Amino acid sequence: MEHAYLGIDVGSISTKGAILDKQNHILASAYIWTEGDPIGAVKKLVHLLGEQLDRDRYKVVAVGTTGSARKLAGTIAGATMVKNEITAHAVGTTAFYPNVRTILEIGGQDSKIILVENGVAVDYAMNTLCAAGTGAFLSSQAKRLGIEVENISEWALRSTHPTPIAARCTVFAESDLVHKIQMGYPKEDIIAGVCNAVVANYLNNVGKGKKIQPPVVFQGGVSKNKGVVAAFERTLGFPVIVDENGHLMGAIGSAILARQSTKRCVFDFGMEDMEFTTREVGCGQCSNNCEIICVYRNEKLIDAWGNRCERGQINVK
Repeated sequence: MEHAYLGIDVGSISTKGAILDKQNHILASAYIWTEGDPIGAVKKLVHLLGEQLDRDRYKVVAVGTTGSARKLAGTIAGATMVKNEITAHAVGTTAFYPNVRTILEIGGQDSKIILVENGVAVDYAMNTLCAAGTGAFLSSQAKRLGIEVENISEWALRSTHPTPIAARCTVFAESDLVHKIQMGYPKEDIIAGVCNAVVANYLNNVGKGKKIQPPVVFQGGVSKNKGVVAAFERTLGFPVIVDENGHLMGAIGSAILARQSTKRCVFDFGMEDMEFTTREVGCGQCSNNCEIICVYRNEKLIDAWGNRCERGQINVK
């Protein structure tokens, strides 16, 4: 059988997965909502990927995980490689765009910028507490205007006079947007203004002090919004590349990292039928008062982390 490599990216809003072959061809992929249940999301994701993969021809021999829940996802999926989002996105992007200099990424609640030189990430930044430059902000404002999220692009591109929207933070932006609605500005102009505000907030927050050079690749769920893409291009003054699989790039990068590692595993798609639970244990054996996370598979402890000294070490048999 031919070898395949699984990458899983678990974020606060969405969970992504991709299975690649040795040539980085995508054999299976899926994008679903996390819905506050990363364990359930990973199990559902694996089921969807398993249905797509030709399992008579391919077997998954390595698994990589990334995202905010990468440690938990790695534990339940038996990952051979667990890496942060910066590394995963950089590796995935440079595999398809080796000359990329800047990677813009905007997801549901997180956004980041990665600067690349000679195929290697040399600098990066992530968003702070402000959510005005994320997909969640776009979605909430579209809902306020009675517009379906998937139709934001259509409305934004219809505008010829985007309404200026305060982009300093979520609170100011929302207050300004409500004011513009009450003033009777057309919806398409307001939506276009919101897209511009997302870009302005991103560049003034995440991209502050960063030298953005082309080629630029824009990814993450928000990259599918043509209104935001157009706003980036107007502001930056040069084209922005959006890959059709840009929303999966973290998962793709994780799969590539897993393939590059020497570690191998026997991945079991049957994990969807297993019961995984987590329990929090307070150590209390020193002033650190560590909160230790214990992960169980079918009531058997398979991993534990969170201790900052050897007193809180929990041995997994």
